[in-house]
Amino acid sequence: MITGQLRNEIDKLWETFWTGGISNPLTVIEQITYLMFLRRLDEQQTLKEKQANKLGTEVKDPIYKPEQKELRWSHFKNQDPDSMFKTLTQPVVDEMSAFDFMKKAGGNGSTFAQYMKEATFMIPTPRLLDKTVQMIDQIDMQDRDTKGDLYEYLLSKLQTSGQNGQFRTPRHIIRMMVHMVKPNTDDQICDPAAGTAGFLVAAGEYLRDHYPDAFHKKEFLNFYNEEMFTGIEFDATMRRIGAMNMLLHGVEKPTLIPEDALSEDNGDIEDQYSLILANPPFKGSLDYDIVDNKILNIVKSKKTELLFLGLMLRMLKPGGRCAVIVPNGVLFGSSKAHKQIRKEIIENHQLQAVVSMPSGVFQPYAGVSTAVLLFTKTNSGGTDNVWFYEMKADGKSLDDNRKDLITPDQFEQVFTESEKVADDLQGKCDIADVLKRYHKPEEEAKRERTEKSFFVPKKELQENDYDLSINRYKEIVYEEVEYDSPDEIINGKEDEKGIRQLTEERLNLLNELEELLK
Repeated sequence: MITGQLRNEIDKLWETFWTGGISNPLTVIEQITYLMFLRRLDEQQTLKEKQANKLGTEVKDPIYKPEQKELRWSHFKNQDPDSMFKTLTQPVVDEMSAFDFMKKAGGNGSTFAQYMKEATFMIPTPRLLDKTVQMIDQIDMQDRDTKGDLYEYLLSKLQTSGQNGQFRTPRHIIRMMVHMVKPNTDDQICDPAAGTAGFLVAAGEYLRDHYPDAFHKKEFLNFYNEEMFTGIEFDATMRRIGAMNMLLHGVEKPTLIPEDALSEDNGDIEDQYSLILANPPFKGSLDYDIVDNKILNIVKSKKTELLFLGLMLRMLKPGGRCAVIVPNGVLFGSSKAHKQIRKEIIENHQLQAVVSMPSGVFQPYAGVSTAVLLFTKTNSGGTDNVWFYEMKADGKSLDDNRKDLITPDQFEQVFTESEKVADDLQGKCDIADVLKRYHKPEEEAKRERTEKSFFVPKKELQENDYDLSINRYKEIVYEEVEYDSPDEIINGKEDEKGIRQLTEERLNLLNELEELLK
């Protein structure tokens, strides 16, 4: 967790960017990302030099040549603002600025450097550059938690949706989904709409918390850093931000594929992942011509939310699990395509759960009502009873302000001590209750339809056109209310006045007032 002082420094820096003419939050984060990467390159070089000095050898695969020392963070961070700005933006060594070095040679061809090829330096003034560099220089980059939380805090400032309808999924919703599917050390994890890579980061953090011993094994570390995580993201800016997010959380070589996930260019990815976590964009309709035919064979539609479900079924290995956010229309839509994809998941695979979320979860940038679907690809059916949960509170106010209703420590307890705090947080945050109930299906089988969660058998889903709206199956208990008789309302009862008496009193008071005014 970042300290209050560091948080204040970031807020001040953000305000400086804003007043300096950079108001797009994505641009601000992107520019800070570049500088963080330059610092990291220099620290990697310093580590190589220390190792070489200990061994008495030459530096192996140096990032910077000796004559390029002026391009290093440790050099230009101490320059005056004007000189620093010149170093970053104008040719200094080998016809390169420090920023050019980052794009062309930074990282010695590293995975992350490839995402920097189209980067553009947009910090407008030496003063703003100097302030940003000094703030970043004070961060403890050796502490994975600190630098990871710092970047998460930066990403939390994304208050507007992207051009393609993508918007940042709240971190606590991501963590809820991750804790429901429980990633393991053998999983190959994918997000086909990666954005800032929040789902991949959260899955990685879950593994660090629950399988700490695995990180002492070289074989697993190599798998974790190079093969475990894959994101698909068409937007170059999002890829750069997502790559840095993963890098700062300890994933050295994330795979981020620069493709439109639904296009034929992505058509060779099939039966490949054991776990998919995603919040795909709901931007409306696409032309059939650009959509991979393998997806259309699963669901014939132009709607992206339905096409992504088809894509995920195609990408998962048999036995692979999926947790995905969908708009509520997917649950009860009456079109042929809506029914087709619901039937496909229920009849040919195994649908485990539907968690309906309150409509304010994605405020302030979207008021759409959403739900989380959890299913497993089987190719042979397996749906028996589907678990439904009606979430009414997520720990934050459901208006545009999204103020915390519980403390940061309580948010952490939601995921570390869910059974302990589930009852205490009722009315403020249902996530602990979701986790507590979902992982105890034997107890859920006893619940009535009048409760927040319950099971619905497959046969009943079939009889209702595979409708997955919880309101279709929830039973509401109406309390009988007894009203007074009309005569009692008009003439009153022994201890209560009726309309007649009250009217007479008002007329008497009105007459007294008129007398006083004469």
